[in-house]
Amino acid sequence: MDIGDRDLSWFTEEKAILVFTVGIVILAVLVIMPYLQYVLFGIIFAYILLPIHRRLVNHIRRDLSALVLTIMTVFGVALPLVYLLTQLTQEAFVLAQRLQNADFGAPEIEVGLQELGIEADIQTIVLENREIFETAAETLAVQIGQTIQNLPNIIIGLTITVFVVFVMLRDGDRLVTWTRAAVPIRNEIQREFHQRINQLMWASIVGNGGAGLIQTVALGAAFWVIGFEKVLLLTVLTFILTLLPLVGAFVIWLPLVGYLFVIGRPTAAVMLFVFGSLVSVSDFYTRPIIIGQSGALNSGVIVVGVFGGLVLFGPVGLLIGPVILGGSKIAIETLVRARNDNLGVAKQQSR
Repeated sequence: MDIGDRDLSWFTEEKAILVFTVGIVILAVLVIMPYLQYVLFGIIFAYILLPIHRRLVNHIRRDLSALVLTIMTVFGVALPLVYLLTQLTQEAFVLAQRLQNADFGAPEIEVGLQELGIEADIQTIVLENREIFETAAETLAVQIGQTIQNLPNIIIGLTITVFVVFVMLRDGDRLVTWTRAAVPIRNEIQREFHQRINQLMWASIVGNGGAGLIQTVALGAAFWVIGFEKVLLLTVLTFILTLLPLVGAFVIWLPLVGYLFVIGRPTAAVMLFVFGSLVSVSDFYTRPIIIGQSGALNSGVIVVGVFGGLVLFGPVGLLIGPVILGGSKIAIETLVRARNDNLGVAKQQSR
């Protein structure tokens, strides 16, 4: 039988379009994947700037408003971020060298402990665990080397982030409208889903991230005033921990208080303890004020989302991870509701 005589009725036009669409979407995902975290960064910045953009649109053109806010993002976020990465790499390199040499100021710590009536041979303890420190130093050195090698990709990625910010601000509303029209879901269900996702993103990105940033800036300034050497590294670690409920920044500042006492700086230790306590306690007030009493995020979603997102997406996963976990719950609830509605309609029609 000739190919032209074969029965191809099973391969309908709808199936052909579906196969083509799935194939092109897979290719699009493969194109985006190398710079996915930068695209997500752009979406996050655009989401944060969206309320300002909507106000500016009332006075100037949409594209001009998007351009102004994008330029603000470049000078207010992108360039400082490049500087931050440079300084962080330098501090991490110095830390790697100290880990390699087991240089932790052991004599000063031993003297401080002796004054407190505690006898401890810190140098011996360090030497006995030298392999652990050397392994940590090697791991950190490898990460620093990879960061330096990836610097061109980082610059390209930040360029993509800036472009995504501009496009999302200019055409984001149109994209949402097109998505609603393209997805075969009832308008009322789509509106509810969009509202709940928006609430979730506000809670994670603006609320959780904003509250953590406020605490981080305050403690980072305190670290700088007291005179710690690796202020930037301590500040970055503080920001990560402030995103976690029931953990918080005290995991960073409390050991530093003990360190200051041991090396003979009791005044600085007391000041850091008082200030750190105020900052940590303020978390119980600032976070609910910024997030609101919506209950969009719970502790389990935040903890798993932050660590899982960090592993899967990199730094942007700190904010987007909880959104994905919470969004999956909302999607399942929406699916169940739609199914129940359809079953109710079917029962009424069968009567």
